[in-house]
Amino acid sequence: MRIGNIDLGERPVLLAPMEDVTDPSFRLICREQGADMVYTEFVSADALIRNIDSTTRKLSINPAERPAAIQIYGRDIDSMVEAARIAEAANPDVLDINFGCPVKKVASKGAGSGMLRNIPLMLDITRAVVNAVKIPVTVKTRLGWDCENMIITTLAEQLQDCGIQALTIHGRTRSQMYTGHADWTLIGEVKNNPRITIPIIGNGDITTPQALVEHFDRYGVDGIMVGRASIGAPWIFKEMKHFMQHGSLPTITVAEKMTLLRRQIRESIDRIDEYRGILHIRRHLAATPLFKGIPNFRETRIAMLRAETYAELDSILDMIEERYLQQ
Repeated sequence: MRIGNIDLGERPVLLAPMEDVTDPSFRLICREQGADMVYTEFVSADALIRNIDSTTRKLSINPAERPAAIQIYGRDIDSMVEAARIAEAANPDVLDINFGCPVKKVASKGAGSGMLRNIPLMLDITRAVVNAVKIPVTVKTRLGWDCENMIITTLAEQLQDCGIQALTIHGRTRSQMYTGHADWTLIGEVKNNPRITIPIIGNGDITTPQALVEHFDRYGVDGIMVGRASIGAPWIFKEMKHFMQHGSLPTITVAEKMTLLRRQIRESIDRIDEYRGILHIRRHLAATPLFKGIPNFRETRIAMLRAETYAELDSILDMIEERYLQQ
């Protein structure tokens, strides 16, 4: 699969953009574990052109992460064009436009998936951004606003005509948020449309290597994007790549997985500070499958997620390894 001049190989697996998740450390670890391309957290066009520090920091890309995409979102042409040019100056490999975020504070203002209620403006923004930058522009969106407006088959052609070089489709509507099951049927229809010539990337409910291969085989997509299943489990990319190549899962020890989680903690603290770095990493600790199914783990889990210092958290993780995770 190619996006512009970027060759991602056959059946690439991509790390989805996720707010408060895909920070530089996590992206780099996922690349090391086998993700073929990674995406930044969502970047607000309005905040970017106002030079808000917390937003401009999201543009930082480690050379070892590449290929990497910056994803922007906004609700009007001028701000999106200006933001696109600022983002391009940060030298990403790809610029992605977010027309899929379902969060109320974004969608209710007309940005993200809110743009699915104003297709003419969505297309005008897309054309303007494509014309404003020299790097490849891609789009990520959903099936439609709700089940009465599943417009993606027509929308995909319209977006392609705007000049984008790949399209990622999340198999839910905005009204579904992240509930229910992702419907890949329409994603497959878009991919099998003979008028579609750009790569189609599927997204939604890919939580295991087996599901990854099944969806590649069944729907014929060019690439698959993995999001929530990677939170607290960056090694999922290693598992997926190995399974595609060998039909089996690799051996990844508990110690190796713990090492990755500990690295995320240290790098989060180094990037921000001790207190906020630990707050940031709690989402990964809460989601990791490494601690799921451990009997009588509730009190330890609560203590782990309440820890406020690195020393306290490190001590709890030592105890978890010694008491629960010996193998």
